[in-house]
Amino acid sequence: QVQLVESGGGLVQPGGSLGLSCEASRSFFSITSMGWYRQVPGKQRELVAIMSISGSEMYAASVKGRFTISRDNAKNMVYLQMAGLRPEDTAVYYCYARIVVEEYWGQGTQVTVSS
Repeated sequence: QVQLVESGGGLVQPGGSLGLSCEASRSFFSITSMGWYRQVPGKQRELVAIMSISGSEMYAASVKGRFTISRDNAKNMVYLQMAGLRPEDTAVYYCYARIVVEEYWGQGTQVTVSS
């Protein structure tokens, strides 16, 4: 079992930057992968960025070059730094963790990109 607690999010203007944080209740060394998904009403949840236990990263094509995922193993934290935000980035962002085949989700945090 792992609990995920997100922070960050909010309202930002187009072109702006925002950071999300997620704290895991257990060490990263027992977690297979961690990352971020997002969802807008009426659409499926989609992958934003994910980092494996080896440190390899994968990004959705729509955010590559604008978003950066990182982690702090000592603090059991994973971060998502978002730059060049666009209105289409507006969504609820969820922290995600997988331990072998078990999947865990945070409660979600709203990101709104609007002028």
